[in-house]
Amino acid sequence: MKKLPEVNESFEELYRMLVAPIKSKLLLTGIELKVFDQLSEPKSADAVAEAIGSHPVNTRLFLDGLAASDLLEKNDGLYQNTPVTQTFLVEGSPTFMGQIFTFSAQMWDAGLNNLPNLVKEGPPPPSPETDMSDEEMWEQFALPMANNERSGPAQHVAEIISELPEFPSFKKMLDLGGGPGLIGIAIVAAHPSMKGIIFDKPAMVKVAETFIKEYGIEDRMEIFGGDYLQDSIGEGYDLIWASATLNFAKHDMDSIVKKIYDALNPGGVFVSLSDGLTHERTKPEIMVLSWTPMVLMGQDMGLDQGVIADSMLRVGFKSVRSRTLDMPMGPMDLDIGRKEEMTEDC
Repeated sequence: MKKLPEVNESFEELYRMLVAPIKSKLLLTGIELKVFDQLSEPKSADAVAEAIGSHPVNTRLFLDGLAASDLLEKNDGLYQNTPVTQTFLVEGSPTFMGQIFTFSAQMWDAGLNNLPNLVKEGPPPPSPETDMSDEEMWEQFALPMANNERSGPAQHVAEIISELPEFPSFKKMLDLGGGPGLIGIAIVAAHPSMKGIIFDKPAMVKVAETFIKEYGIEDRMEIFGGDYLQDSIGEGYDLIWASATLNFAKHDMDSIVKKIYDALNPGGVFVSLSDGLTHERTKPEIMVLSWTPMVLMGQDMGLDQGVIADSMLRVGFKSVRSRTLDMPMGPMDLDIGRKEEMTEDC
């Protein structure tokens, strides 16, 4: 008689991978239909269906799926947002992440929907949809980016920077590639008198200017439009902050880091927050997976761990300290470079 195979492994994890896209589709559909906007307070499925103009029975089944995914709570037949969905998925909130989730999914779909062909045939010719330097795309991305920054990262970073021993003496900072500027705004706001500049593409800094006004910090912050890969970034800074932007300089890192070094005052500090790939570019999992669709499309923007820190040392920073921060979108490397102070002999 033929024996059944001896099995010492479980396929549970593989099956969970198959189910995972269902959860993400439930999430994205909930955002699209503005379901979470309806559920700050407990409501029945019929009440939600009436509010969004949907099929009553399928709405109930859909809400059950959201509850199974821990995106809603269900008690006595009534549905309500969880603390997480209430914080991040209610439109109009300053921490609304629905736009950035939808935008990210659309970017990933361009690669995932054609995955077998990309693997077999390689990346397609460049197109506007995959151009990571397209200024119009980043302008549209500015508000979602701002909500991402003020949903925890800006507050976390401002706390870390304010703990630097040099922080009380800082007079002027640069937020390089600062995007909508919420992190730079948070850092300046944490200091009693320091002034700051947000440097990014002209279309992006126009958006940053609106947030400078919104947070009432016009007297201490200004904008500077340009391309830091080619243009001057100014000088006389005590602090330069760069968050998830030096990926664009990966093929000429030393040149850009030297430009940053030269723009700092003696004793100045350069702080970079960036992805850092490890284990032969297979970890951290969330970083590798989020980059994979774009990498297959020919947009390899990922940085290996240590690339920025090593560059800091090569261009002359007297010391570099690095650590990994747990951020909402995955672990990121924080590299702190310090420029030599001016000696009396100089």
